[in-house]
Amino acid sequence: MLNLLIVDDDKNIRRYLTAILSDAGYSVSCAECAQKALDIMENVKIDLIVLDIMLPDMDGYAFAELLRDCNNDIPILMLSAKQLPEDIKKGFLSGTDDYMTKPIDEAVMLLRIKALLRRAKIMSDRRLTIGSTILDYDTMTVKNSESRQPLPQKEFQLLYKLLSYPNKIFTRMQLMEDIWGPASDSTDATVSVHINRLRKRFENCTDFSIITVRGLGYKAHVEEELV
Repeated sequence: MLNLLIVDDDKNIRRYLTAILSDAGYSVSCAECAQKALDIMENVKIDLIVLDIMLPDMDGYAFAELLRDCNNDIPILMLSAKQLPEDIKKGFLSGTDDYMTKPIDEAVMLLRIKALLRRAKIMSDRRLTIGSTILDYDTMTVKNSESRQPLPQKEFQLLYKLLSYPNKIFTRMQLMEDIWGPASDSTDATVSVHINRLRKRFENCTDFSIITVRGLGYKAHVEEELV
């Protein structure tokens, strides 16, 4: 069972979130301040933190920064009544992975938690499975029921990126910066060339397809039951 940690100084919110997360099948620990959260993390393996900003000892921004400065990459979902763009921006800059404003939509929160946990597992396993297709980051190979293909580094990284976020649209610029880096001399046409190569390689694959979204970019189309 996955362990989630709620860090919020409001006991009623802690009870409310505990009920929602427990019903969803998670094991839940609670802390009313950052120090208590750190104490819990010393004794319990926590898979994700649900973090408030307003805490009595250090605020949520500082707590997220502390974890990231210690190279702790645990997923953090920040929940706050602060709704101004600068507050949300500050949250992401402090190291949080996602940000929701209160009052929350319970269903959306659970979906976001599921997505954060899935991404964390992908990064730790360095392996991604979509249906019968397996991407192994360490060997940069793609294996399915028909073949096992080693891919060139950029092609593999591009496919891994798209399939890590199934059905999410990425612009050419986003993919260029993530895969080739912001200092690259390549143009966004390079992304199109690599996309076409991937389509040709996996044209017979039934687990996914790479779709062009006109005027926006690309996405990996994956049936919901395979995600």
